Amino acid sequence: MNTVRKSYAMKNIISFTFTFFLLFNCFSQGTMKVRKWRKTEKDSMLKAQLFFQEESYLLALPIFDKLTQNHPNELYLKYVTGIAGLYRSDMHEKSLDYLLEVYSKNKKASDIRFDLARAYHFNYKFDEALVMLHEYLTNKKRSEKERKDGEQLIEYCNNAKIFFASPADAKIQNMGDLMNTVGSEYVPVISSDESVMIFTYTGDQSIGGLQNGYNQPDSFGIYYEDVFISHKENGNWVTPSSIGTNINTNVNDAAIAISNNGQKLFVFKDDSYDGGDIYISSLDSLNWSAPEKIKGEINSAAWEGSASISSDEKTIYFSSERPGGFGGRDIYQANLLRDGAWGNIKNLGITVNTSRDDDAPFIHPDGRTLIYSSQGLNSMGSYDIFSSTFNPTDSSWSTPKNLGYPINTPDDDRYFVLSTDGKRGYYASGKTGGFGLHDIYMVDMPDDFIQPNVIMVKGNITMDGLPVLASVQVDMTDNNQNYITSNSNPVKGNYLINLTAGHNYKISYKLKGFPDQTRIIDAMTINGYSEKFFDIKFNTKTDSIKIDSVKKDSIPAIDSIKIDSVKKNSIAAIESIKIASVKKDSIPAIKLAESSKKNIINPTDIGNMSKEGLEFKVQIAAYNLPKNYKYDYLKGMGKVEKLLLEDGITRFTIGGAFNTLNEAISHKKKVQSAGQKDAFVTAIYNGKRVYLGDLEKIGLVPVQPK
Repeated sequence: MNTVRKSYAMKNIISFTFTFFLLFNCFSQGTMKVRKWRKTEKDSMLKAQLFFQEESYLLALPIFDKLTQNHPNELYLKYVTGIAGLYRSDMHEKSLDYLLEVYSKNKKASDIRFDLARAYHFNYKFDEALVMLHEYLTNKKRSEKERKDGEQLIEYCNNAKIFFASPADAKIQNMGDLMNTVGSEYVPVISSDESVMIFTYTGDQSIGGLQNGYNQPDSFGIYYEDVFISHKENGNWVTPSSIGTNINTNVNDAAIAISNNGQKLFVFKDDSYDGGDIYISSLDSLNWSAPEKIKGEINSAAWEGSASISSDEKTIYFSSERPGGFGGRDIYQANLLRDGAWGNIKNLGITVNTSRDDDAPFIHPDGRTLIYSSQGLNSMGSYDIFSSTFNPTDSSWSTPKNLGYPINTPDDDRYFVLSTDGKRGYYASGKTGGFGLHDIYMVDMPDDFIQPNVIMVKGNITMDGLPVLASVQVDMTDNNQNYITSNSNPVKGNYLINLTAGHNYKISYKLKGFPDQTRIIDAMTINGYSEKFFDIKFNTKTDSIKIDSVKKDSIPAIDSIKIDSVKKNSIAAIESIKIASVKKDSIPAIKLAESSKKNIINPTDIGNMSKEGLEFKVQIAAYNLPKNYKYDYLKGMGKVEKLLLEDGITRFTIGGAFNTLNEAISHKKKVQSAGQKDAFVTAIYNGKRVYLGDLEKIGLVPVQPK
């Protein structure tokens, strides 16, 4: 310990000695009988009182509690133990007993009514708490802060009475002693398929053991935070283990968020130069990289300690104490810039943020549901968990909704994450009856909580039957923008992507030396949660032939086809087709179902067929906010028309209506050459949009014999 730290420590001890006797004299006119105490007990008392003075109540508590057990007649020990116990949820009942005893013998003890009201509140005795608070506030000598805190606790009690009387239909269960220990497990984060859980741990397995503030071994110290991980195998979680020394050190290392596919982990680190910052680690095969501070403008000179990343990995929601917010901690969002840094920082506004602390944001894979914790709004006490929904039409957030009791309690409730299907939540709590100070719990959510509109796409990518590292590129074909590009895991071959509603998607699986494999998914009007499994197989014997051109009289090179259904001898149902090249006399933009050759209609005739009430148009885009779409580069391609359908999405078409499919395809090629590469042909029959694959149903394509 250097000279400066020695001087500081001695100053604190001297200050403590004076404060100790000052506090004690304010508490009682007598004196504690400490003359017969052992020297070790006197030393412990000095250390605990110093922690108490610095408001490090969780450090002071075990010392006070042990001294109280050794000296059960010392009322002052019960007083300070009762106050410190209010900061540990499994001590709330004992705190109430101690403070009630103090109040019965010394009603002049400093702030005893307020502390007793807090104890009543934590123990669900809301009416008793309100009586104490009204007595506390009748004292006209209360400071402005004391009066404000008292009024806030009255509000918490009134809110708690309402929620406690009408509990939500949520079932909460401890995840058991496999996941939880006598230490603390908290801030659980999950991959969106719930195959990986990462959380923050403190306990006897923490690197460095019990340490003081200088990271030195100290029996009166604390366990520093480490990051632990568990995987689900055959539907069951395996015993958690340390995530590794690339992330865990002998200082605090806390997990705060994970990407949907479980490949990126966000951690919190405090380097002592500011309030703490957000770092990122990436999964390389089976190992996590050393965390690096995220680039850009998210981290500041203030505290940033919670985060969540969107499905497309282009938006991060985070909490910060930076100046300019609405009060305390606020929730912000940042966008991924072209250079890989994060910028365009934006406060989520007064609807989400309050004059008190707002923290622990979690953005659901549906891209619209935000879950976070707030000390404001209609909280039951301190932090409660709330949800708010984003409206893309006007970029607003809905009025936050309290998740209610029993998810929320009078104590702090934070760091809640939700499964992709919306049926299960995970969070940590210090509920009575757990295995340690904080345990991880799973919540069966009420059926009416949310109905997420999202498609989870997952599978495995192999080459000759073995897992391989391949690129998975997802583009939105309705606006010609990239949605996300990620990789499969090179050891397991697995990949995972969540697609949000309102777009058509093209997924391209890329492996060097092989033609791309593609899948098309329509998520324009999805209603609810669904899963799609695509196992992608690359084979050196059959797939490595590169196709550079298409010979005459062959089927034109088709890059991607969306097939809704294929009937025997009928035309494959196709919503959109991207044509690499079409030579003279080749089949125009249609691939026939391969079956018996008889009874198949000449495809050229199909392209020239017409029917009353049927017309074809070339679609170039679809937007929730049509004003965002610019198409100046398509001048000369014809008039641009907008069509607003029942799903609230505006479709853009160009060039007017065409009577035949061939005419529409010809114009589509011109539009693609002008720069709108994802343009495609759509059909309108009697004013309603229909898939090209459904033309058989309306009689344009005769039904084929069975």
